[in-house]
Amino acid sequence: MDNVILNSYSKIPNMDVSRETCNDLEILISMISEKNREINLISKKTSEKTIIRDRHILDSAQIIDIIDLNSNTTSDLGTGGGMPGLVIAIMMKKLKNKMKLNLYEKSHHKCIFLKEVSKKLKLNTEIIQKDIFTVKNIETGTIMSRAFKPMPVILDLVNQNFKKYKNIIFFMGNSGRKILNDTLKEWDLNYEEKKSLTSENSFILNITKIKKKIS
Repeated sequence: MDNVILNSYSKIPNMDVSRETCNDLEILISMISEKNREINLISKKTSEKTIIRDRHILDSAQIIDIIDLNSNTTSDLGTGGGMPGLVIAIMMKKLKNKMKLNLYEKSHHKCIFLKEVSKKLKLNTEIIQKDIFTVKNIETGTIMSRAFKPMPVILDLVNQNFKKYKNIIFFMGNSGRKILNDTLKEWDLNYEEKKSLTSENSFILNITKIKKKIS
């Protein structure tokens, strides 16, 4: 495998990424690239393989060190093309961790793709073809949300539909600081920030407790 590719994956925190894991991630990239010609998994602007690797795969993988590894499940809300859910499932395989990744996605065609990847790479996932907003009393470990819905909408969802969870991970982009500041006007949050590996202007938000303020 190209050293450039191996060096890219070496950036993943707290992970000695094996050649086998790199191969799995490269297979995922190829499958995304191919399927993206049929359905809109990712933006056409980011559909080059090298861009997929940096913009989507590494971006997703960088949260591996803040996922609760002691829970039975981790939940990816509105996973779309499987970022970060499929990427984290590949990481779990590397760690020999038996935690199941619950990937919530209401699109039939995207769910077919998620199942194809999971089967090919032998990933411990459950593809749940449902509108996450209709599912109640969910119990899970880490909740992940990447480019799904606005942060306040996700917090409302977690507050109302999740019975138990450990933490919530948000991927915050260029406007993330303003979004966080606006959200803090309505919510009390216990959180930590982590600088993004893939963008100078982005950061990862790891929230361990939420409480809506009384207006």
